[in-house]
Amino acid sequence: MEQRHLGGQGLRVSALGLGCMGMTFAYGGQDDTESRATIERAIDLGVTFLDTADMYGPHTNEELLGSVLAGLGPRRDEVVLATKFGNEIGPDGQGTGRVNGRPDYLRGQIDGSLQRLGVDHVDLYYQHRVDPDVPIEETWGALGELVTAGKVRHLGISEAAPDTIRRAHATAPMSAVQTEYSLFTRDVEDNGVLATCRELGIGFVPYSPIGRGFLSGTIRRTEDLPEGDWRRNSPRFRGEALQANLRVLDEVNSLAERKGVTPTQLALAWVLAQGDDVVPIPGTKRRTYLEENVGAADVTLSTEELAAIEEVAPVGVAAGERYPAAAMRTLNH
Repeated sequence: MEQRHLGGQGLRVSALGLGCMGMTFAYGGQDDTESRATIERAIDLGVTFLDTADMYGPHTNEELLGSVLAGLGPRRDEVVLATKFGNEIGPDGQGTGRVNGRPDYLRGQIDGSLQRLGVDHVDLYYQHRVDPDVPIEETWGALGELVTAGKVRHLGISEAAPDTIRRAHATAPMSAVQTEYSLFTRDVEDNGVLATCRELGIGFVPYSPIGRGFLSGTIRRTEDLPEGDWRRNSPRFRGEALQANLRVLDEVNSLAERKGVTPTQLALAWVLAQGDDVVPIPGTKRRTYLEENVGAADVTLSTEELAAIEEVAPVGVAAGERYPAAAMRTLNH
């Protein structure tokens, strides 16, 4: 697997990562045995950049990943581990629905994450969401202290606006910005986020690079989603917006068929082609889908093919907001 650099602080990762969230959170149908096998298979295939968060569960995702890491032996050193804090978890172990960027909160959260993961440091620690009530300099000052203490090697932020990224990076060096990005979600191209990352030399980590599974072509109706899957409430997977998005998807599918790849592989190859500073982290909990995703690393898109994709899926093509209203309010604009 090709390696790519994120930021200017020496963080080197596999060109494709693995998003672990869905293994225990948000998408229903938990199967820990298959999830463990998927993580182990990912490492076998060179997908060694593993992404989790304290909020996924809460806590159960980190615990699952920790149980796999404990059994890797010397191969543990191959893994580049990323986790996150900031979506507040209360004393009862449940999400509060708030964002918390206070220094005392994050110091407690990193210690909990290290314990659940069974490690003495994480390679990349993200602020999961920006707290509007805490100056970013306060949060990032405390994060810089975690680097000095050796608990964290590199720092990142998720779903942050350009000015926030600049201020955070000026406080403590930032290696990565994680934001949703795919053929269907290209906001970062016109809201200044991607340009700011490149100006400052910060790597970019797209989550949901397959459009939350939509670009796989397997979801044609809201009812195709499992019970308990939060996408059932996502505006893009419902009503008229879904029908509009399916029309675009059909055109993407045609391009994939012409190329001789799956729609998933076309979508991932497009993201990978956006620059060597871009490292997508498609999520899956099944080995079959993992292997399909990895196949995208070998797909090269010509200038003509990229132009054809641009024609059918330009910036702003998706119908509907990418989150329900309450979640949209937690994003930093």
